[in-house]
Amino acid sequence: MSTTETTATTGDIRPRLRWGVLAFVLLVLAAMALAIVVPKTGYVLNISLQATTYATAVLGLTIVLGLCGQINLAQAAFFGLGAYAVGIGQTEYGLNFWVCLLIGTSMAAGFGALLGASTLRLGGHYLAMVTISFQQIVTLVLINWIPVTKGPDGVRAIPRPGFLADGSTYLAFCIAMLAGLGYLVWRLRDTKLGRAMRAVRDNELAAGVAGIDVYRTKVTAFALSAILGGIGGGLFAGGFAYVSPDQFSFAESVVFLTMVLLGGVASPIGAVIGTGLLILIPEWLRFLKSIPGLYLAIYGAAVILIVLFMPDGIWGYLRSQLDRFKRAVLPSRSGAALQMSGGGEGAETVMEVRGLSKHFGGLKAVDEVDLTIKRGGVHALIGPNGSGKTTTLNVLSGLYRATAGTVELNGQDITDLPPHARTKAGLGRTFQNIRLWRSMTALENVMVGAERPGSAVGNDPAALLARARAALAFVDLEERADEVVANFSYGHQRAVEIARALAADPVLLLLDEPGAGLNSSEKVELRNLLKRISARGLTILIIDHDMTLVSEVAQHITVLNFGRRIADGYSADVLKHPDVIAAYLGTAPDVPA
Repeated sequence: MSTTETTATTGDIRPRLRWGVLAFVLLVLAAMALAIVVPKTGYVLNISLQATTYATAVLGLTIVLGLCGQINLAQAAFFGLGAYAVGIGQTEYGLNFWVCLLIGTSMAAGFGALLGASTLRLGGHYLAMVTISFQQIVTLVLINWIPVTKGPDGVRAIPRPGFLADGSTYLAFCIAMLAGLGYLVWRLRDTKLGRAMRAVRDNELAAGVAGIDVYRTKVTAFALSAILGGIGGGLFAGGFAYVSPDQFSFAESVVFLTMVLLGGVASPIGAVIGTGLLILIPEWLRFLKSIPGLYLAIYGAAVILIVLFMPDGIWGYLRSQLDRFKRAVLPSRSGAALQMSGGGEGAETVMEVRGLSKHFGGLKAVDEVDLTIKRGGVHALIGPNGSGKTTTLNVLSGLYRATAGTVELNGQDITDLPPHARTKAGLGRTFQNIRLWRSMTALENVMVGAERPGSAVGNDPAALLARARAALAFVDLEERADEVVANFSYGHQRAVEIARALAADPVLLLLDEPGAGLNSSEKVELRNLLKRISARGLTILIIDHDMTLVSEVAQHITVLNFGRRIADGYSADVLKHPDVIAAYLGTAPDVPA
């Protein structure tokens, strides 16, 4: 793509990004100047320090919960690890403040990654229970490991770095740290890792098939969240010069979670807003503390009302209102046709399956199936309901582990590879029940597909954007690239899912009932799309119950019944096969005397 085309493609984003960064920097500088110049009482300084250091830890929840969708009720534990590392390291061992801060964040990152590793087998409320248990263990250690942590008495007289000894200067430094980390979290959302996290949050199954290592993405999210918690805790210890176990209890983890939900879980700005409000609201209501119970009732009611009527948080609500006044921007066009290598030059056979079986207990869903898919055509896998077609596709794509048999793709044995590794090897897939990341735009969905490990776009953002737009243009949806896919019709969602698979430039594309749920006109569009894909040299393995569609696009058909292959060959011959007719009609065909 030319330089002119690249500029046109991204021209509607960069000016806004530059102005946003400029406004952000000016705001931070103003806050730092205010923190240094304006005289403060100890009370105001302490409230400001608490809000700033807490907000740093809450940023971590924006990553692990907001971006990756993983529950973390142990953020106060990571906060405490950072705080105690700074406190004990300086008072007991005479270490430098920055060394202690590094040790604390490293410890938090290690334990965060360990918690993230538990997501391999756990999720949902089970994961929440694990994080709660870790939080309780850390609290018990802080209380009872008296020779090291000083027990309930805590650690006192924690020093600050010499040039930050003044409270106002230290506050300005904490604001700068919060601003810098907030900016990084804001930018993370639109990086490759950020898109991977959002894909995992919306649909893990689709993320794995799109080439994302789901497990590593979760571990990374937990580690990054823990790092921010550790940094916040270390700054907290330096700010208040004293830490004790009760400051890092499970109750504080709940407070952190409430802060991020209140402000808006998906944005660092929301994290700062939520933190500020939950710290300031009690101070605003101090005059009511003389009336027993009224203070807590108003405080609780305010939080509940905000959560009920602003489910996306305060910032999410404000953002939705601001979006109404945005000036419409004409869609950018890639100006380039989608390139499909189709696996390039290679052997005549693109996939070789031998003796493939998948048993669920005593049920043989797939039973010793052999399958040979030739390069460059459309191969259909058909059969009546319950014949094992989708199970076969799930085994081929790595969602199920084969009970027996082998699968080779382009001469590479992929039998034991996980889904993301099979995608890297050149396998693409769509699902019978559409699996898009519904909170993301069509362009973002397809960009994730184009970021397949080993793809031609590499680390070039312009090439990535161009390929994603070209894939959408191929399915006639480039003009809606910046719309959230949840607003698309069913047929257009199906097209976006196919575009996402095509953007990865697969060697073999697996389509699981792409015609399911489409009306007659949409099926005609799908038929034409499949013919255009095949004409580009890409090999397709399709499952569908619409025999008209299958007969029009497929050159070769394999038929399954009760998990076993009953016919295989050219389409016209297979559709007339007696066993195939019997399988579909339920009776043997009449044979002329």
